[in-house]
Amino acid sequence: MTYETMTLANPRRFDAVARLAIPIFGALSALLFAAGLGLSFAAPPDYQQGETARIMFVHVPAAWMALAVYGFLAALSAAHLIFRAPVADIAAEAAAPLGASFTALALITGALWGQPIWGTWWVWDARLTSVLVLLFLYLGYMALRRALEKETQGARAAALLALAGAINLPIVKFSVDWWSTLHQPASVFRADGPRLDSAFLTPLLVMAAAYAVFFAALLLILMRAELLRRKNQSLAAALAR
Repeated sequence: MTYETMTLANPRRFDAVARLAIPIFGALSALLFAAGLGLSFAAPPDYQQGETARIMFVHVPAAWMALAVYGFLAALSAAHLIFRAPVADIAAEAAAPLGASFTALALITGALWGQPIWGTWWVWDARLTSVLVLLFLYLGYMALRRALEKETQGARAAALLALAGAINLPIVKFSVDWWSTLHQPASVFRADGPRLDSAFLTPLLVMAAAYAVFFAALLLILMRAELLRRKNQSLAAALAR
C-alpha cells in the first residue's frame, strides 16, 4: 500500500472525506457568521470613526484571507511541481478564484471604509498597491492555466507564477512598516499582543474563523467538481480510443 493510497493525496479517499466534511464546514461557517455578525453589531461605536469602524469586521478578515489563501496557493504549487501530486494541483486551481474573491472584497470594503475616513476612495500607497498586485497575481494565475493548449503545461506555468508571486506577501504584510502609508500599523498580530479592545477583537476573530471555515467548505466543493470533471474527461478519452 503506497503513501498516496493511505492519504488524501488519493482522489478516491479525498472524495469520501470531502463528502463528509462539506456539510459540517457549511453548517459551522453559518453559525460562525451569525455569531460574528451579532457580536459585530453589538460592539460599541469607535470613539473616532463611529459606526463606520464596523466595516473592519468584513474588511480585515477578507484581507487576512487574501494573504493566507495565496500562501496556501504557493505551497500547493510547490507540492505540485516537486511531488507531481494531482490533488495539490486541483486544490490550487480551486483556491485561486476564492482567493481572488477575498482580495476583491478587501479592496472594495477598504474603499468604502477609506472614503469617509480618509476622504478618498483610493490612494496609490504601498499597502493598497501591493494588495491590488495580489489581485492581479490571482487573476494571472487563473488566466495562465487556460492560456496554454495543454492543461498540464498551463498548470505548471501557473504554479511557477504562483511561486514567483509569493514575494509580494511580505510586501503586503510589512508595507505599513517599510513605507509611509495611510494605513495604521498592525493592531492584532503584534509581538506585544493585540491593541484592540476585546469588544472589537472578539467579533473580529469570530468573523475571521467564519471566513476560514467558509473557504474550506467552498474549496472542497470546487475540488470535488474538478475531480469529477477530470474523471469524466479521462473516461471520454478512453472511450474515444
